[in-house]
Amino acid sequence: MKWLKRIGLGILFSPFMLIVIFVLYEVFGMCANNISTNRQTKQLQAHLESEISDLQIINIYSKTGNTAGTGNHVDCLSSVTFSTQMPVSEIKDKMSKYYTFDEWSCYVSQTENGTYLFYLNTSAPFPNNIEGH
Repeated sequence: MKWLKRIGLGILFSPFMLIVIFVLYEVFGMCANNISTNRQTKQLQAHLESEISDLQIINIYSKTGNTAGTGNHVDCLSSVTFSTQMPVSEIKDKMSKYYTFDEWSCYVSQTENGTYLFYLNTSAPFPNNIEGH
């Protein structure tokens, strides 16, 4: 009779345990995605600093989430606004050993006020996380 009671309690509490496991998985995924975005942004900054001698960083921005607004996916977005005397073509040449420029998810562009924007958008380690909804 005790084993029937234990089986019954196990069946009764199993939905709650599954919900707790799911929530913990989502929280773990969110933390991993945010860590990945921070690492990507710091790495981008380090690559720029090592390759461009007269670099002056103006702004660093990063975001973890659905950056396109379409679909249920999570992206790691990093963008650095900086100034230098180098032309865009030379910046691309120096940074091409680290990044593949495709003019959609990775590009360098000159802004209206003469500064440059390096934009990098990659998929997160947990792309189907709740952050993408």
